[in-house]
Amino acid sequence: MGLSRILPRSRPPAPPGAGDVAEPEGSGPAYLHAVPAPEPPPAPGEQVMAKVIAFANQKGGVAKTTTTLNLGVALREMGNRVLLIDLDPQGNLTMSQGMNPDAIERSMFDVLVHRVPITDVIHTVEVDVAVASIDLAGAELALSALIGRERALEKALVEVRDRYDFVLIDTPPSLGLLTINAFVAAESVIVPVQCEYLSLRGLVQLENTLAMVRENLNPRVRVEGIVPTMYDRRTLHAREAIEILEEHFGDLVYSTRIRKTVRYAEAPVKGSSVLRYEPGGPAAQAYRDLAKEVLDGAKAREHA
Repeated sequence: MGLSRILPRSRPPAPPGAGDVAEPEGSGPAYLHAVPAPEPPPAPGEQVMAKVIAFANQKGGVAKTTTTLNLGVALREMGNRVLLIDLDPQGNLTMSQGMNPDAIERSMFDVLVHRVPITDVIHTVEVDVAVASIDLAGAELALSALIGRERALEKALVEVRDRYDFVLIDTPPSLGLLTINAFVAAESVIVPVQCEYLSLRGLVQLENTLAMVRENLNPRVRVEGIVPTMYDRRTLHAREAIEILEEHFGDLVYSTRIRKTVRYAEAPVKGSSVLRYEPGGPAAQAYRDLAKEVLDGAKAREHA
């Protein structure tokens, strides 16, 4: 099977002003191209709320945690107030900032299940991090018995949304209840996609889940962008994967390519982002470039 058959062919993005209207059935991944109504500009003196972005891909090992952390630190370097939320029971984001998930007394499990204030689990390292522990592995079962289980994270964030410019959520490599909570709480989703066949396949499952969330729980959530990761320009396979992404999703694919390098593996060993581990290196610069793209996209929507 060729890579070009992985995803249904979609039409070009709807023109500005098309509204939040899905394309006709069978026309491709409509949710990717729906244009939400623009938010009104804040009134003078009005408190600006954080932009909440979830990072998701059903396939593991696509640099989702790496992207959440390093993009967050890059945004912080640019003067933004940033909160990272570790919603993955593996706790890789927490560990990447030098903390031991096994030694944490309170974590996002307590926030979601026991309604502990999220401020109780925020630790300040390079950026503020709402930490995870292994307890999160039981969160889906515990949440399943609760009323409003899909909105637990959304409710928890009410307390802190006016304290940050960006809230970035690292989700598990699945589309279960924890990821649904992230989609309900978020305004948008960034999808890290490894430049290979199986990672592209993950976009299909994510599309179906996000469409369900849009229909039933959060009509405004949409894909912010797609980040090609682990890119090796020397291989035909990687270059073909980029071509397919751009063919089907157009401007949703960020121009920044996160290339393969051992620096992304070395930095977490030191409890550090790659921007602090090797601030002058190309790996750090890649996430600074991505941060500029994310900020430029946000400004464009504000003035739409």
